[in-house]
Parts: sequence; structure tokens; C-alpha cells
Amino acid sequence: MSIEENNAIVGRWFTEFWGADFNPAVIDELAAPDIRFEYSLHCPCRGRDEVREFATKFRAAFPDLAFGGTADLIAEGDYVVGQWIGGGTQTGEAFDDMPIGSLPAAILDEATACTHS
Repeated sequence: MSIEENNAIVGRWFTEFWGADFNPAVIDELAAPDIRFEYSLHCPCRGRDEVREFATKFRAAFPDLAFGGTADLIAEGDYVVGQWIGGGTQTGEAFDDMPIGSLPAAILDEATACTHS
């Protein structure tokens, strides 16, 4: 793919996956079937279904979630780097997929943390 095509894909991911108007179809359209998706403080997701489940839970916890780019994308070859900012107000349930355990529960032992990778 060209640099322009790669930029368009990353821009679309920012807008449709992380943006205020979440489009779950973007996962099937842009992500590889065996995608490894990592978001800080959460166990990694593998595959489109796990990513969709994560996004659904994340958006239920943060219904006003919105992220957006803060600078031009930088691309070279097959790599694209972006800088973004965003956030939301947590009004839904706490997450239960964190390596340290559920929030606000106490820290779980390592045997129960990160059940999928």
C-alpha cells in the first residue's frame, strides 16, 4: 500500500474506532483477523471478536468517549505514527480485564490475571 493509503487507514481507525461516533464495522473492515490490540492497563486482545468486545465494554463504561488526532500523521513505508488525545467520563461498570485485577476490587494474584493473550 502507498503511504497515502496507510494514512487513510490510520485516520479512519482514529475516527471510527476511537472517535465519538463509534463504528464497530471498522474492526472487520480494517483489522487483520488475528489482530493483537493493546490498550494500557488492560490485557491484550487477540482477534476481531475480542477487540469488538473490548470496545463495547469500554464504550459502555465511558459513553461520552472521544479521541482525536492532535498532529499530522507521519508515515514511511508500511508504518504510520499518530498522536492523539481523548477521554471520557466513566459512568459504567469498572473493568475486570486488568492485569492487576478488577477495579475497585483488591489486586488479584498472577494466576487469575490476564486470562487471554
